Amino acid sequence: MGQVYIIFVMIAAAAMSTRSAITRTVTANKSAFVSLSSTRLVSTTRTTTARAFSSWYQNNLSTSRPTTMAKRPTSFITQRRTFFTEMMRMISGSSEDENAETPESIMESFLEKTQNKDTVGNDVMEAMFALYEADAVCFDVDSTVINEEGIDVLAEFLGKGEEVAALTAAAMDGGMKFQDALAQRLDLLKPSRKQILDCLEKNPLLLTDGITKLISTLQSKNVDVYLVSGGFRIMIEPVAKILNINPSTHVIANTIVFDNDDDTGLYKGFDTAEPTSKDMGKPKAIQQILDNRFYNNGIVMIGDGATDAQAKPPATAFIGFGGVVVREAVKNSADWFVTNFDDMTTIIEMRKTIKK
Repeated sequence: MGQVYIIFVMIAAAAMSTRSAITRTVTANKSAFVSLSSTRLVSTTRTTTARAFSSWYQNNLSTSRPTTMAKRPTSFITQRRTFFTEMMRMISGSSEDENAETPESIMESFLEKTQNKDTVGNDVMEAMFALYEADAVCFDVDSTVINEEGIDVLAEFLGKGEEVAALTAAAMDGGMKFQDALAQRLDLLKPSRKQILDCLEKNPLLLTDGITKLISTLQSKNVDVYLVSGGFRIMIEPVAKILNINPSTHVIANTIVFDNDDDTGLYKGFDTAEPTSKDMGKPKAIQQILDNRFYNNGIVMIGDGATDAQAKPPATAFIGFGGVVVREAVKNSADWFVTNFDDMTTIIEMRKTIKK
């Protein structure tokens, strides 16, 4: 244990120093780090690499970071990224010529060796770190948690599928203001409470492959999970319950207003006070969460739509999801864009359980 502690201290000290010092320390301690991960770095799997890095990170940099995310200096982020870059350089067997490669090219080399060639994004490394660290993760629901758009399912049930689907696509692609698309779709449907409940009974919303495992893994690490959606609470609450998410405290969604509270209630409108009822609603919803809870290590947004991409800031990172539908505008704006939940689950599995 003494040798391991010394190695951790040396690497931690280097991480708070210059890039050249980091490179020297990582290089000098490569064999010791290999023994920690129980494998050769140049031929390691992603899982083993993540486990080794997780051990170092939790024992060192995570304990020396500033106490609030908002007060993190740029130098802290730079030092963290620099260490990760040097670690990836060693793992991928890349050249140590500092002028030869950028962090992006090193990551590409690493991803190629780990057979994850499809990984794309504007800041993949930082998004991975943000997910690894996060105290809370927010998921969009339609075409992310479930493999369809809830309002389109309802529209199809009511015989108005094509008209509503066109408005949904325009809203999700950013082609029209969300509040306008929401109002137009509901005006077309005017669904009663009974119609919605009948639709859900006959057409239960289907979860996207892998989402149950990802969310349960997050919950096992005591990461708070929220559903933040422009869809309707009456349709989302059953999904939340399946995923062991408290609908009262961890779901932010639109509320359809009926003329009475029983099953005979007729459509009257929707609650415009809900943050997700309008454009730029996702960042407002996340800020609302942050105002009520102190998340020292940040909050990540995951979703498929343009409204989800708007969530950063205040979200620490935005991870675009294209497993149901790929929206080019979202793909181009995401810090990290994925088409399944597997890599995110792997990252979460490597972290230690948060003590609440």
